Amino acid sequence: MQRYFMELSFKGTHYHGWQLQPNAPSVQGNIEKSLSILLHEEIKTTGAGRTDTGVHARNFTAHFDTGHTLPEHAGDFIYKMNALLPADIAINRIFAVKPDMHARYSAVSRTYKYTISTSKDPFYPEYSWFYPVRLDLEIMNSAAASLRKADDFKSFARLHSDVKTHYCKIFEARWEEEPDKLIFTIRANRFLRNMVRSIVGTLVDIGRRKTEIENLQRIIEGRNRNLAGFSVPAHGLMLYDIEYPEGILLPLSFRRGGRG
Repeated sequence: MQRYFMELSFKGTHYHGWQLQPNAPSVQGNIEKSLSILLHEEIKTTGAGRTDTGVHARNFTAHFDTGHTLPEHAGDFIYKMNALLPADIAINRIFAVKPDMHARYSAVSRTYKYTISTSKDPFYPEYSWFYPVRLDLEIMNSAAASLRKADDFKSFARLHSDVKTHYCKIFEARWEEEPDKLIFTIRANRFLRNMVRSIVGTLVDIGRRKTEIENLQRIIEGRNRNLAGFSVPAHGLMLYDIEYPEGILLPLSFRRGGRG
């Protein structure tokens, strides 16, 4: 059996997240169906994590094992995969990895971006949250920077989540302003369910002076989801990148492109 990593992008609008769902459309379900057709065997995939309904991914990673050797002509195989998949899911790259590499547990970091539109944008409504309220970006960045000192994020996790630990290490958290948009970037070793959306909601409350920045430490130490801010809408959130250690690739590597 050979293990392969697959890098893909998807628009989450019409899916109940990455995770396979028994009675709802999922990205994983479409991927497994297409792989199984092309490889003539039942293929199961493991994703780098879950995504909430409506969340997008610029770069998501999954792995799968197969007894077949993938075709020599990489472009042709990925071309066929993308032809089978819906227009809102795209395979970008497939590469062979060492058998102990895991799409979820081998990841070093994950990066999310959340986009707020400060003016109505008819061309971007599915990728940003329209919120035309003046926010204090300086104080929001001060609050975001302080998140790097924390290690327990239970206050920002979905209630009744089945996880063993709420420990996360945030490497980067910052806001940037672009024309008519505010973009929040956060990079960490792992994320809890709903964590980014509730952090953004809390920072928005701070930015509009509904919550004082001094309360952020109390919220974190309280380890109570009811202390944190609201969860912002899912459609403004995008999984932007996943980082893995160097040296995981085997020589065989497929990239998206034309046939042949």
